[in-house]
Amino acid sequence: MPVIQQIHQHRSIRKYKSDPIPDTLLNEILEAGIRTSSSGNMQTYSVIITRDEEMRSRLLEPHLNQSMVVEAPVLLTFCADFHRMRRWLQLSGAPDNFDNFFSFMVGAIDAILVSQTTALAAESRGLGLCYLGSTFANADQIGELLALPANVVPVVGYSLGYPDEDPALRDRLPARGLLHRETYQDFSDEDIRSIYQEREVRGWQRYMKSDWLRSQVESKDVQNLAQLYTKVKYTRPAYQQISSRILSYLASQDFMNQKG
Repeated sequence: MPVIQQIHQHRSIRKYKSDPIPDTLLNEILEAGIRTSSSGNMQTYSVIITRDEEMRSRLLEPHLNQSMVVEAPVLLTFCADFHRMRRWLQLSGAPDNFDNFFSFMVGAIDAILVSQTTALAAESRGLGLCYLGSTFANADQIGELLALPANVVPVVGYSLGYPDEDPALRDRLPARGLLHRETYQDFSDEDIRSIYQEREVRGWQRYMKSDWLRSQVESKDVQNLAQLYTKVKYTRPAYQQISSRILSYLASQDFMNQKG
């Protein structure tokens, strides 16, 4: 299948067959990921491959008890990693300039790019995956379980295996709401309503299939999809708490030295 056709057919897979992924296949897709561009060709990332059932069971709670963590045969965690680089600098008598927030962002971008290349390689070989936002939201807990040293932070991860479902394609916002020519072209109120028109309908219909979400909508007097996002799914207190915890974790992992 041409790559562009494969991309247009991407779905998040949450149910998997019990078949293991052969080592040769897993190594093939990870080696493809390693070919990804990185800042300065420093490759400031690491990938944690978790197959062990007990370890995946321990990771279940910080991954918000999402069943694919234990049902998929493999869990991949992509980390921003300056630990290896800083060790090499020390052994080489070179200055260490990478204990700051910008360095974390460099490593995070590297890790995210590698995760997507690996994902494309996996799907090209008939595997399915589901990205886990809990990887970064609970980076401190996951980092402790994975025994990550200083200067290593989990950024993104996903379950991986052979699909045991064939879900419908999810809607996407139209290109006119995402693409800008030459400079950013801001939107009128009418533009915004048009961009989100289909999402308002299809997103609402999908969420209302959940008994829990439907009960929350009723109890919190939610009138539309935007309110569902911010009154139920992504509340200000939750985001503030996560932000505070992540910043503390970045400091503990030696990524927040802003002084010379």
